[in-house]
Amino acid sequence: MAAKFDILLRNGKLVDPRNEIEARRDIAIQNGRIVAVGPTIDGSAELDFDLEGKVVMPGIIDTHVHISRWLGGREGHKMMAMAGVTTALDMAGPIEGVVELARSHGAGLSIGCINYIRPGHTVGSVNPGSDELTDLLVRSQRAGAIGLKILGGHFPLSKECSARVIRVCGEHGAYVAFHAGTLETPPPKPATMAEACELAAGHPLHMPHINTYARDAGVMGGEEVIATLAAHPNVWSESYLAPFNGTSAVCSNGVPESDATKRGVVLGGFTPNQQGMAESILAGWTHVHKIVDGTVVLATGREGYDAWMEADMQTGCSFMVNPPEPRIHLATAKKSNGTFCIDALATDGGGIPRNDIVERGLPLVRMTALSIADFVTKTSVTPAKMLGLQNKGHLAVGADADITVLDMERLVPVLAIANGHRIMENGVVFPRPSRFITTSMGKDAIEAAGMEPLLVEPGTWLPSRV
Repeated sequence: MAAKFDILLRNGKLVDPRNEIEARRDIAIQNGRIVAVGPTIDGSAELDFDLEGKVVMPGIIDTHVHISRWLGGREGHKMMAMAGVTTALDMAGPIEGVVELARSHGAGLSIGCINYIRPGHTVGSVNPGSDELTDLLVRSQRAGAIGLKILGGHFPLSKECSARVIRVCGEHGAYVAFHAGTLETPPPKPATMAEACELAAGHPLHMPHINTYARDAGVMGGEEVIATLAAHPNVWSESYLAPFNGTSAVCSNGVPESDATKRGVVLGGFTPNQQGMAESILAGWTHVHKIVDGTVVLATGREGYDAWMEADMQTGCSFMVNPPEPRIHLATAKKSNGTFCIDALATDGGGIPRNDIVERGLPLVRMTALSIADFVTKTSVTPAKMLGLQNKGHLAVGADADITVLDMERLVPVLAIANGHRIMENGVVFPRPSRFITTSMGKDAIEAAGMEPLLVEPGTWLPSRV
């Protein structure tokens, strides 16, 4: 009797660099796992797809998104699924809101979160001590987070405290990322990133959106940050390809809360206060995040201003500040041994409307700036390694059934399968509960929220390369 599976993928071109496969293969899925891979698989399935002419890759893993109430919001889950993403790491939190929105608006992805350190919110000052930071880390882990995020570009800490955060996380095997910038050295510039790498003092660290530190110096700025990373193998990195950034549009006491927003307003020639923010929106410089049909779009002028007011300023905004030269250079640059200078390709997206790993990444494949195997390595294989997800990033038998299918003619994702379930087909999203990446400390909180925990052991992420 022929076998019966949950899902059969037939006739696609499987690109699986970790298992050194780039060939026509069938894939069978049962109970959330890959159960067979071969030239031909006999059997039937509840969902049977003929993927002739399509590329089948391990599910896209975005190591930098925002899907919290502070930034990104609930729409990010749908937006990521539409973009072919199957796993994502929220890079700020707050963790409680990320868990809540993953429960109420999930699209079936595996979601993780690192909780932000924000003076006056999660810590008491810009220079909290080790005990206060350890307490925040433990509380964050118990709420479901896997670590902490230093938001130096938005809410900077002292240089001394930034180093302390990384050390505390290292001592506890917790994930830690650093949007580079301190009170003494504000971003964005290569020197800011170099300082952050030095402050890590050899501890594991995720350095997000490397491209932002090369904005003003083009390709040469990219070479400077590449050289810095080469000298610090403990630091893992990612960059993005979108021309615009993303930050908070919230104003308090007449000024933007985030330092990144203040800098963006000033770059446009406006005063960094609420009035200047309003003028910059009306003038078309500041792009407001507006919800349209369950997704977020960028709006300027009167449309953007009205959206900002209707949200009572509780929304995000973006500035067109990322020139193309460093973005493209950092996405493609390789070392002499053939490995990438920047580990992963991410988006800083989620609810920020730039979930463009496929949209802007595949044109680099068409231009032969990347091979298709390179693309899969930067968007799935290496991100899985960064997050310590042993069963993701490849499609061997026994692996998690996380799969993204690409149309290489139209350069779009046409099918996404996460945890063995179809979550997107031809742009239509099939919502289902999220799976939440956490540690044993956060297991109870995630189960209490009604989601399945995906347990990862502390210390397995950001593995040593020293």
